[in-house]
Amino acid sequence: METATDIPADREWCLSPKWIRGVANGHTIVDTRRAMILRQDGRPPVYCFPPQDVNMAYLKPSPQQSRQRRYWDMAGGQRRAAWEIPDAVMTSPDAAAYLVFDWAAMDAWFEEDEEVLVHPRDPRVRLDILHSSRHIRIEILDETVAESRNPVLLFETGLPVRYYIPKTEVRLDLLEPSQHLTRCPYKGEAHYYSVKIGDRYAENIAWYYRYPTAESLKIASLIAFYDEQVDALYVDGERMK
Repeated sequence: METATDIPADREWCLSPKWIRGVANGHTIVDTRRAMILRQDGRPPVYCFPPQDVNMAYLKPSPQQSRQRRYWDMAGGQRRAAWEIPDAVMTSPDAAAYLVFDWAAMDAWFEEDEEVLVHPRDPRVRLDILHSSRHIRIEILDETVAESRNPVLLFETGLPVRYYIPKTEVRLDLLEPSQHLTRCPYKGEAHYYSVKIGDRYAENIAWYYRYPTAESLKIASLIAFYDEQVDALYVDGERMK
């Protein structure tokens, strides 16, 4: 069994200062002001809850257990919805065995009174969204699909710079709406476009946030492209890809 001193270097525990709630089937299952956040390199962070802040009346021991951990099913809901982290793993020697929930086991998660999507917000992730006068040009399938001198640049910890471009500076005639959707805890729900030129197709290569989170309003309805997938990206005349 891991002990507190055996916690790998890529793992970190921190106390969340936020009021966290999880709601399922109209019932508040989790209600705490003392959640821990487990950060692991390369993985989204997870909430860890003291059991006294979990309404155990809505959980029952799962018939599907493992040797490594105990599981609980959600009453009338998901199997193996929650599991236990042994107290020896926690940094505090007197910590109880905290519970972790599968994110999908809840209908909604809240930090304070705002809903959180996908996973907890990492306290070490920062977003800076800045207006710029850089000259951006993007080529896809041998065509210039977007060109702008007033993009909005999004800097997000651990990710490449993203260039958000006004729709008036994008070849919308080459874009086809996609059914693909993704969600981000920092920016909201993204809708996608594919680029179609003749019989050639670049699927889900661009996206936009129709209704971004309050912190990301500067990028509302602007279009960004996967720099990794375009044929060429020029920034102030220098080819970046």
